[in-house]
Amino acid sequence: MGLPALLLLALCAAGARGLYFHIGETEKRCFIEEIPDETMVIGNYRTQMWDKQKEAFLPSTPGLGMHVEVKDPEGKVVLSRQYGSEGRFTFTSHTPGDHQICLHSNSTKMALFAGGRLRVHLNIQVGGHANNYPEIAAKDKLTELQLRARQLLDQVEQIQKEQDYQRYREERFRLTSESTNQRVLWWSIAQTIILILTGIWQMRHLKSFFEAKKLV
Repeated sequence: MGLPALLLLALCAAGARGLYFHIGETEKRCFIEEIPDETMVIGNYRTQMWDKQKEAFLPSTPGLGMHVEVKDPEGKVVLSRQYGSEGRFTFTSHTPGDHQICLHSNSTKMALFAGGRLRVHLNIQVGGHANNYPEIAAKDKLTELQLRARQLLDQVEQIQKEQDYQRYREERFRLTSESTNQRVLWWSIAQTIILILTGIWQMRHLKSFFEAKKLV
């Protein structure tokens, strides 16, 4: 595989997702993120509150609280922590699969504003994008070439994790398909047996009816 193709795969393997959404005063908003195992995830968020007089979203007051909770595919809590009106949360996945990331505000200060409308800007960085390479270069005193090599190695490692996760998903899908096919087979056999038994019972019932009527 050529270097350009390898770099393209590396860029696709590690992603950064940015979005914003609106929530009410006690509303919880959850997102599902597919994450391979042993992968670092960093989330950055900031909140804006609706100002009725200016009819615009303005930066929230520092006293506003946001709670972040992360659960792994097995439902175990990976992270549960209270933050301020803006912050950054970090966790490392130990189980591959869909991780649930939930955010909600438990502050009553939103009730002072019109409708308690809150806009949350959320940016989730997975894999290589979660690494702060300028900070790593300064800490380890890396040259530009060494830093590029470090980035490439990290991205190749992330590609390997993505491939392992896809193989894991394929294996789960295969097991589910085999289990479904087996259940369909046994259900078909059970239906056939029920039809045969029903037919035998009907024939015996009709025979008894005709004998009782002395028709046979």
